[in-house]
Amino acid sequence: MTPTYQQLQSIPEAIGATVKLLPLKRENGYLLDAEQLRGLVSDKTKLIVLNNPDNPTGALMSQAGLQTIVDIAKSVDAYVLCDKVYRHLTQEDGYSPSIIDLYDKGISTSSFSKVFSLAGIRLGWLATHDQAVMKACLSYRDYETISCGQLDEMVGTLALKNQAVLLERNRGIVRENLKVLEEWVHQQPHITWLKPKAGTTALLYYDFDLPSTIFCDRLMKEYETLLVPGSCFDIENSLRIGYAFETTHLRDGMNQLGKFLAKLEQEAR
Repeated sequence: MTPTYQQLQSIPEAIGATVKLLPLKRENGYLLDAEQLRGLVSDKTKLIVLNNPDNPTGALMSQAGLQTIVDIAKSVDAYVLCDKVYRHLTQEDGYSPSIIDLYDKGISTSSFSKVFSLAGIRLGWLATHDQAVMKACLSYRDYETISCGQLDEMVGTLALKNQAVLLERNRGIVRENLKVLEEWVHQQPHITWLKPKAGTTALLYYDFDLPSTIFCDRLMKEYETLLVPGSCFDIENSLRIGYAFETTHLRDGMNQLGKFLAKLEQEAR
């Protein structure tokens, strides 16, 4: 699926896999189109790769949507890998199902980086009911990692023991900040979006005839504000914004971006 986290696409390509891309469309809520997926899979399909919630769009698949993907995977005996690094950072309360809840050949990956705000300890995990996959991954880990830092693991263990507290805190941050971002978007005549349902990122669309790379370069140089150009995700005239940090900094950034948009409006006249 695309747009998504780059490594989910580039790592399979780097090791020689044939990668087929399924574009997520704004008019479809950035959700997978089941018929398109059916048209892409074949008897040669080994793995279907998902990102749920999605980076950069903030789209969140329902359990029914995930089940449809599982059914398609079963039809060709393929695995389903779901990167769920933003799982549970939702805008509404409720349980977000994991792919391993639904499929014995499901593989789930995540980390402490997003939901727990602990990117510095560089720890994550993989979960699956498939014992052959788990054995292969553990064997590879012996060559690639061997062991992690004990202090990192102590911090991670402490975080897991207090996960409810951390999740409540971090959900509060992203929910409050998304309200701030939504209010700002509604005040901007040149910005549109599809409001995220989960995660910490969103895509903003602008209507100026200006490549997104140039847009972001100028924004950084002239207003010291950093956004990711949509061209990084093959979606021009868009910008990725993150909103999981101090609300005052978000407001400051929105103010600077608003000034730049006003300047572009003047230049366009």
